[in-house]
Amino acid sequence: MTLSGFDLNDPDFFASGDYHTALRLLREQDPVHWTVGKGGWEFWSVTRYEDCLFVYRHPETFCSSRGIALPANPKGIERSAEESGANAMLIMVDPPRHTKMRQLVNKAFTPRAVAPLESRFRQIAAGLIEAVAPRGECDLVADLAARMPTAVICDMMAVPQADWNYMITLGNMAIGNADPEYQVGGSAVKTQEQAQGEIFGYFAKLVEERRANPGRDLVSALANGSVDGEKLSDREVLFNCFLLLIGGLETTRNAIAGGLLQLIRHPDQRRRLLANPSLAYSAGEEILRWTSPITHMMRTATGDTELRGRRIRKGDKVALWNASANRDEQVFHDPYHFDITRTPNDHLALGHGEHFCLGANLARVELRVMVDEVLRRLGDLELAGEIQRLRSNVVAGIKHMPVKFTARDSRRPAEAEPF
Repeated sequence: MTLSGFDLNDPDFFASGDYHTALRLLREQDPVHWTVGKGGWEFWSVTRYEDCLFVYRHPETFCSSRGIALPANPKGIERSAEESGANAMLIMVDPPRHTKMRQLVNKAFTPRAVAPLESRFRQIAAGLIEAVAPRGECDLVADLAARMPTAVICDMMAVPQADWNYMITLGNMAIGNADPEYQVGGSAVKTQEQAQGEIFGYFAKLVEERRANPGRDLVSALANGSVDGEKLSDREVLFNCFLLLIGGLETTRNAIAGGLLQLIRHPDQRRRLLANPSLAYSAGEEILRWTSPITHMMRTATGDTELRGRRIRKGDKVALWNASANRDEQVFHDPYHFDITRTPNDHLALGHGEHFCLGANLARVELRVMVDEVLRRLGDLELAGEIQRLRSNVVAGIKHMPVKFTARDSRRPAEAEPF
């Protein structure tokens, strides 16, 4: 493989190609690389941990408000700032307003707030696992990994349980808009527009209800929240409902699926984790490092600057390859070895700085709980077919992962009924 032999803006390459080899090549030969990608997009690829960290730490030089992911559509049909959520959706708002907006919902995601929820998470996980136990087989993604985080974030947003499957469908469309399985009319742009439109339409009704009758849920916090004495606009509220839903569905789902895949492939690590529950935290961190659920984040240079001797001009797009930083040989010992005891493990799977993942504490507890419950309840879990990966260079997703295990009668408690 050569530097010109792959395209980091081609979703197909991430669904079927060896993108980790490509990223390793960039780290070795050109860690700040001017990239001409699919659809005519040009951008800098930053692949070393130290350089990614520098960009994350300087939002005044590398802003988020002009896009946070490489576009999947051809250049020339770029979505407008209004359509994309610029200066409205938290992940696309720069400091200092970002910090003030984040405070409206941040308290729901602190370790103190999340810790008491663990028993509820175990109840959800148990219900989902026990529902498939009598079958002796399932799609680990569709039946388990996707449903756990959906139940959690929908609970926190007080979305009625009858609509949770609909939320999964819309989430698949929004994140998987470049994948034919989830597309509408064969168009990534149309799929994204429809998913966003339906999510906005759904939450507009909830926002109206929560303004009239506020609760303790996240939608109520946004619908009635103020920054500097002014209520959030409808656009800000809806874009952040969209962000909470999609963020809650996707990152944890792909960490769960990818983590369980590695534990299936490494039975020694699996046995070690089961025998020693105290390894749950370090195992969770290694799963996050290894899977890097968000493959990259993008920033835009606010002025001319320099990074590792390369001249970056105002307006240039800069892609921070988290998946590469998390395998940087200069930071992680033997980075291509999956090691549930790895410490320290200062990965960038959840970002860094002002935009560090809002739901990081939530995701970590969900991940540890689901992995633990699956390993204990489906003891002889193994692969039973081909793994299908998402066609995306943003989300390191597994769409389908058939598994089998010894069928048995369900031990599901009545109160843990899955959706």
